[in-house]
Amino acid sequence: MYKVQTLNKIAKIGLNVFDDKYTFGDEVENPDGIILRSFNMHEMELPASLAAIARAGAGTNNIPIDKCSEKGIVVFNTPGANANAVKELVIAGILLASRKVVQGINWAKTLIGEGDQVGKLVEKGKSNFVGPEIQGKTLGIIGLGAIGVRVANAAHALGMNVIGYDPYLSVDAAWSMTRAAVKANDIDTVLAQSDYISIHVPATADTKGMFNKDTFRKVKPGVRLLNFSRAELVVDTDVCEALENGTVAAYVTDFATETLLKNDNVVVMPHLGASTPESEDNCAVMAAQELKDFLENGNIKNSVNFPNCDMGKVCGSRVTIAHKNIPSMLTQLTDVFAKDGINIENMINKSRGDIAYTMIDTHSNVVDTILNDLKAVDGVIKVSAYTEQ
Repeated sequence: MYKVQTLNKIAKIGLNVFDDKYTFGDEVENPDGIILRSFNMHEMELPASLAAIARAGAGTNNIPIDKCSEKGIVVFNTPGANANAVKELVIAGILLASRKVVQGINWAKTLIGEGDQVGKLVEKGKSNFVGPEIQGKTLGIIGLGAIGVRVANAAHALGMNVIGYDPYLSVDAAWSMTRAAVKANDIDTVLAQSDYISIHVPATADTKGMFNKDTFRKVKPGVRLLNFSRAELVVDTDVCEALENGTVAAYVTDFATETLLKNDNVVVMPHLGASTPESEDNCAVMAAQELKDFLENGNIKNSVNFPNCDMGKVCGSRVTIAHKNIPSMLTQLTDVFAKDGINIENMINKSRGDIAYTMIDTHSNVVDTILNDLKAVDGVIKVSAYTEQ
């Protein structure tokens, strides 16, 4: 029986992935796995039983990744599961950045009580909310992952020119993106040519504060900026200064702060990017499937701290070893099997930075002595055994 703890309300369709071999809920103790959304785990004591954490969403800032890596706990996320929901909101954001719709609506409500004069007042005041059409304008996209590519395709379909920058553009993303999009070789090219810029990168040491005073000196004057990725990517005070001097014409973001809420040229949303029932269902199902496949077969897909590693369903016996990525490790691991006369039928080894993951299949029974010998190898972090179900 596998035990899964839920730290947030998870969509029922996701929990339905777990069959009768599972018990799950928020009161589960000593869990094998945890599935969550936005719950902050940084102050939480990680149970010794915990093997994996699945985040029903893309961001994992609420999970202590380094601590998990040290303990051999695999952390999953669900890239792409909420991509369509975010894409649709970004397209709405582009329109809101252009036409001053929000400002116009707010102003129109101030006419309550004017009675028969409302129509005349609207005609007189509407010129204050004039904005350009997006057709024929250039949208620059920073980050061409699951969301960025969808935004590129949708913007092109609406008649925009698209230029994008991503030094880590994957083959799958490249195949999915419209051929009409231009791939820039550097971010400065995007800044200089774009009428609109949409940011779609994670918040890392390299990207935090990437839109600052220096960046705004490089943009096309009057650019409209959209941030539906992470609050930390844009320096609030700097974007407000750019709005004040006209460098930036409008800023639309999904991340509210006191500074931004006070600025009339900023459209602030309450983090609505993935807030659709379809997105929540997709994320829950994907997270549950990742967790289930790992707990039953040791396979890793969409981990943020371990390499992807997949050998399908277990046939016979399987051993997985999380270990440091150091020389001679594979030799030491296979020597343990050889010493006990166990033939290795199949093996795969992948690494990600300082961490590596090895999967070994055999038709022989794997006894505790072998597992203990593997755990004793210097550099091994965690050893797990699986049997055919």
